Amino acid sequence: MTLQRGLPLLWQQYTALFWKNLLLSWRSKRATFLQLFASFFFILLIFCIQEAMEKSFSSSTALKTVTDPTALISPPIPPCEDKFFVKLPCFDFVWSGNDTQRVRDIVDAIRANNPGRPIPEDKVRSFATPDDVDVWLMANPLRTPGALHFKERNPTVISYGIQTNSTPEIRRGRFEDPTFKFQIPLQVAAEREIARSLIGGYAYFFFYVSSSCLILVVSVDSVVRFADPKFSWVFGFKEFPHPTIEAVVALDTIGPSFFLAIAMFGFVLQISSLITEKELKLRQAMTMMGVFDTAYWLSWLTWEGLLTTVSALLIVLFGMMFQFDFFLKNSFFIVFLLFMLFQINMIGLAFMLSAFISKASSATTVGFLEFLVGFITQIGGSTGFPYSKDHSLTLRVLWSLFPPNTFSRGLKLLSDATSTPQDPGISWSKRAECAPNEDIDCVITINDIYLWLIGTFLLWFVLALYFDNIVPNASGVRKSAFYFVKPGYWTGRGGNRVEAEGGICSCTGSVPPVDHITPDDEDVLKEEALVKQHSMEGLVDPNIAVQIRGLAKTYPGLTKFGCCKCKKTAPYHALKGLWMNIAKDQLFCLLGPNGAGKTTTINCLTGINPVTGGDAQIYGNSVRSSVGMSNIRKMIGVCPQFDILWDALSGEEHLRLFASIKGLPPASNNPMVEKSLAEVKLTEAGKIRAGSYSGGMKRRLSVAVSLIGDPKLVFLDEPTTGMDPITRRHVWDIIQETKKGRAIILTTHSMEEADILSDRIGIMAKGTLRCIGTSIRLKSRFGTGFVANISFAESNNQENNNNDHDGEAGAADSHEPVKKFFKDHLSVKPVEENKAFVTFVIPHEKENLLAKFFAELQNRETEFGISDIQLGLATLEEVFLNIARKAELESAAVDGTMVTLELTSGSSVEIPVGATFVGIPGTETSENPRGQMVEVYWQQDESGSLCISGHSLEMPVPEDVPATDPVALGHGRVSLGQRGRRQQVHGTVIDPEFVRFSTASRRFSRSSSFASKRSSL
Repeated sequence: MTLQRGLPLLWQQYTALFWKNLLLSWRSKRATFLQLFASFFFILLIFCIQEAMEKSFSSSTALKTVTDPTALISPPIPPCEDKFFVKLPCFDFVWSGNDTQRVRDIVDAIRANNPGRPIPEDKVRSFATPDDVDVWLMANPLRTPGALHFKERNPTVISYGIQTNSTPEIRRGRFEDPTFKFQIPLQVAAEREIARSLIGGYAYFFFYVSSSCLILVVSVDSVVRFADPKFSWVFGFKEFPHPTIEAVVALDTIGPSFFLAIAMFGFVLQISSLITEKELKLRQAMTMMGVFDTAYWLSWLTWEGLLTTVSALLIVLFGMMFQFDFFLKNSFFIVFLLFMLFQINMIGLAFMLSAFISKASSATTVGFLEFLVGFITQIGGSTGFPYSKDHSLTLRVLWSLFPPNTFSRGLKLLSDATSTPQDPGISWSKRAECAPNEDIDCVITINDIYLWLIGTFLLWFVLALYFDNIVPNASGVRKSAFYFVKPGYWTGRGGNRVEAEGGICSCTGSVPPVDHITPDDEDVLKEEALVKQHSMEGLVDPNIAVQIRGLAKTYPGLTKFGCCKCKKTAPYHALKGLWMNIAKDQLFCLLGPNGAGKTTTINCLTGINPVTGGDAQIYGNSVRSSVGMSNIRKMIGVCPQFDILWDALSGEEHLRLFASIKGLPPASNNPMVEKSLAEVKLTEAGKIRAGSYSGGMKRRLSVAVSLIGDPKLVFLDEPTTGMDPITRRHVWDIIQETKKGRAIILTTHSMEEADILSDRIGIMAKGTLRCIGTSIRLKSRFGTGFVANISFAESNNQENNNNDHDGEAGAADSHEPVKKFFKDHLSVKPVEENKAFVTFVIPHEKENLLAKFFAELQNRETEFGISDIQLGLATLEEVFLNIARKAELESAAVDGTMVTLELTSGSSVEIPVGATFVGIPGTETSENPRGQMVEVYWQQDESGSLCISGHSLEMPVPEDVPATDPVALGHGRVSLGQRGRRQQVHGTVIDPEFVRFSTASRRFSRSSSFASKRSSL
């Protein structure tokens, strides 16, 4: 199949990614609707605020031309209950003064002559002195609006004072001014009644105003001569004549902040979408499958640019719909271009910031901080800062780098151009001219702002591409800081050249090198020698797909800071130098417990993790070369350990996307997608969104994605996890069929899967390769031995079957000749026995006797009543557990890793991970001077780690175990716990080499299965 290359592939990837973005936005309707129509709700809110402001000022004469103002008559003393936040019971006013009849008459007249509402006597309270009033006010706050203080100086002179709470109050949008509501009515009433009491003579008024903390004396030295005793006393206010005052426009005051908030919705959604793909490793999956960075970023830029263009258009249309002069008077294209360029500028900023953020949940926080900083700078920019000749050009340049600053300045220019009814706004032809009100101090025009927004967008976009290549992701270092100056980056050549690690914040720059570990397995040594020979001589074997040359990966230690202490963890060596060849047309299986380094190996080969040491050549391209890795990704398919899928896309859409990324011609896209869906039995579910798939369906889809586009090398990291047995078997058939023409690297925890599918197997443990070879080779070298299964004819047990009571005993008697034959010739005992068959385990040391032995056994089948003889090797699971146990035991000797074994006696034994035979200290007797031991049975848990599955009955330690051998017996000790607690016993490790084979046979009987491939003799 011919795949697209070059520009046609770039265009195909771009269109596929653009379509992916469109589908995701369409299926996230709420977010997309909010991004497009948030402007309507913000502009509607501005409109409502404007209407409320106009309504609140509608009764005010400030917005009208006043030539002959009307006098406002002072109101009477209001009830104390009218005051905001008053406490009940309350008094309309309190008073103090020298105890004279004239003062009492004045107070009574104030109460009785209050216009429209005589004041009851119980609503007034008297005191002897002003000090008494102060004491009462302190003890009873908010009980009265004010107080009057009288003093009769002589028969013709009466002075008075007013004491009020001058603090204005506001409640539910209503404003209460104590001066006009309480103080002036009280003052008018006091002066009126004092004047009446002094009628017929000269009245001198000495007036002062008092508060609780300040006394302000105002001398009103008025002389009044009243001839008519029935005069009227009317007091009023008049405002000065004035022209109409322009009302405050809400769009001019809160508009810039609201428009910035509109842009922030799109900004947060943009950066969240980018970071979500990074956090869920979707971007990583596309990169591993060969997507071009250019296609990726252009698809996002054009899609987000399209959304922001529609959003800017809607903002202008909504503004015109609500009849704001800002949108009506200024040129449509002037306003539209300002909003569009600003939002596109924010796209570039979102692209750049996404390189430094790893969690999608942080996008909202970043958006809020962006808005907060923009809001603060808007406040400063509203005064014209720094766009005036008083500030330097350098300051203006630095200030303009932040997009909200230039946007805010543009809004102010357009707003000032429509601030009065006489202002015509800015037309398109005058965009490069200064506004009429800025001719004196004009340093920037609308056209300049457009240029700034375009220039800063280009700056953010270029920085986004640069930081995306060099900022370390969650796995480590990216490209070097000067990657763009290397010719290979532009030409795509030089993929076999190893590059030095680079990038900023390098995670591996200070990592100590891994000491070379010489393997102790002969097959691993041969493999390493062969790879080294090819590497040194420069030989290129056309049959080799992958050549791993001393691959090493080390994670640096971390520094943890605590209270008054600093702790640094040691570096972790995940891979300690791998040497191996992986041939074409073969499936190579990597086995190993959790933490062995399988997934790390795949991550290094696919470019997810940077390599610390060594190298790997994939079809002649180095994984340590950025150019080489780009070439590698075009020819590989990856099924990751954990499904990396878009929940909102269907299975069919996933395959179409990755088929386009791999370069399948459009004409063959549909047939290939239908074929892939059928192969993994997802045809009926092909149009269902992947978020609705079960775990097994997602794994099948991941397998189909890895095989799309006919890759030369396929990585399958635990591909059948979560599948039912029937589907798993079907996927095995698919993998078997696809081996031809490509190499496959498989990791799995299923020994059956590895045994059936693999051509060669490598078992890893603790970052090193422990053994390598075919399944039969590994079983013959590391298994317990051969498994012989002897089946007996039914007629041989017919008589026994008629008597269930002694059936087992009869069967045992009929099997005795066979058991004696095996014991006499091979010195083995049965490990399992029932009526129908007997199973024996034969050690490898007896292999040279097997041909003659089984030939004689076949000749005596009739004599022994044998119906069938089967001979096979031990299971691959046993091989795996032997290798894993040995590695764990070696690690435990260094790290001291212990686990607790619960004995049937109720005590606990602390044993190293991987120990097979363990002696129990404290069990020595005269009959068994070496004490008792148990055999520990190990198995893999669901996560692939070794765990204890059980143990044998206690048995004597064999006599031939050297008593002084520290390797065999170790150094057992007993640790006593607190009183009342069970003792913890540290067991001694016994070397299996010193244990007789009869014990090993019992160990084999614990295995869940005996043979995966048997030969019928």
